[in-house]
Amino acid sequence: MNKVQSAQEAISHIKSGMTIGIGGWGPRRKPMALVRELLRSDVSDLTVVSYGGADVGMLCAAGKVKKLVYAFVSLDFIPLEPYFRIARQQGDIDVMEVDEGMMLLGLRAAAWRLPYIPTAIGLGTDIIKNAPELKLVESPYDDKEWVAMPALNLDVSLIHVDRADARGVCQIKGPDHYMDDWFARAAKHTIVSCEELAATGYFYGGDEARQVFWERSNTHSVVPIPGGAHPSSCNPLYGFDTQHFKAYADSVKEGGFAAYQEKFLSGASEEDYQQAVGGLDAIRKLPLPVY
Repeated sequence: MNKVQSAQEAISHIKSGMTIGIGGWGPRRKPMALVRELLRSDVSDLTVVSYGGADVGMLCAAGKVKKLVYAFVSLDFIPLEPYFRIARQQGDIDVMEVDEGMMLLGLRAAAWRLPYIPTAIGLGTDIIKNAPELKLVESPYDDKEWVAMPALNLDVSLIHVDRADARGVCQIKGPDHYMDDWFARAAKHTIVSCEELAATGYFYGGDEARQVFWERSNTHSVVPIPGGAHPSSCNPLYGFDTQHFKAYADSVKEGGFAAYQEKFLSGASEEDYQQAVGGLDAIRKLPLPVY
């Protein structure tokens, strides 16, 4: 049961018009190497579901996003992701903007094969007004109306983890695995990039299996890419690259995304990208953020 593939082989599962989910959170543990491989492809017209960071901004800037379902798109210390902001303000993309908890419920509904999950989240807010996909339903038990958060059914999910084995067992040792387990379960096909390809025996005995958060049957492609979350963090292995994010944000006013692509993404492979940002050793030395 060997699920190991190259990034190019894994991304070939994504076709134009699909709905893709992207794990991680803002500038934290984003599957950026997989996103960069997607940028190198001719795939377009995507619906993207993400607690977004630069993954969303780059895909918007490259013209690959038709619709975005999001709870936020931020680089944290840079509050508004610059290229997402442009796409949103210019009306270049369709959007479904929801509360963070509502998006989690949408992923759970998809994972549980339900059409929706009722919730009180969003009641009394403009979320309902601004997201026509959201409907209210009457409860058969208390005669109240609830928000029906629809299932966010994903064709493909992209996730980055610390370790994985060839069978698709994935480990996240950081302090938060975010919603990645639900992204994995909500998708028909889950592509995972990993810092290290571990032997299967690594997960036997001891405490290593305690940081495995979803079933290996929900992982379909395993792509070993050390440093593959850069410029986002992969705690506890490395922090996010503050200087690179600043350069990325500044590129909006200094040549646009084309200039950023020329400087960092013009190579044919992830190895070329990592050389452009100082190499894998430099990525691994990035300090962890202190909050």
